Amino acid sequence: MGEQRSVRIIGIDPGLRRTGWGVVESDGVRLIYVASGHLTSTSDEALAYRLREIFEGICGVIASFSPLEAAVEETFVNENARATLKLGQARGMALLAPALKGLRVAEYSPNLIKKSVVGTGHADKRQIQAMIGILLPRAKFDSSDEADALAIAICHANHRTGPQARAAAAVEEAARRTRRSGPRRAAG
Repeated sequence: MGEQRSVRIIGIDPGLRRTGWGVVESDGVRLIYVASGHLTSTSDEALAYRLREIFEGICGVIASFSPLEAAVEETFVNENARATLKLGQARGMALLAPALKGLRVAEYSPNLIKKSVVGTGHADKRQIQAMIGILLPRAKFDSSDEADALAIAICHANHRTGPQARAAAAVEEAARRTRRSGPRRAAG
């Protein structure tokens, strides 16, 4: 059997105030901590400029650490519709930045991320941070946003080669081929 190639993954925990990011390498067996941090947007700026700050910040992290794949947490809906919409817009920047750089982008629910890292889908922040310390002993993170982003990257490392991921990649590749070849015309 051939040797598994290592892949660099960026996990992104989107937020309008703070967007956490974490970069890990995975060879399918081992995880290696590369870097983590968080981006902030200027709270007194208009929404469009805050979104630009998030987008440009993520693009900068991607340029600095050269991941091949990205994983983003899916949005959960809370009671405040306005806050949920703003989070959704920040999440849009977190999806767009890696997609424009040509990275494969995956999305995971908060419960799957927690289950992948801690073993239960209802883990709290302290449990996630403790497991990050065990799984990535060299990890240095200053905020729960960074720890969450590392958890997202770990979740992707664990799920990126499963049957669902292979099926999604096949659909994505077929869509790319269709876009490159242009629309087909009916014979006649």
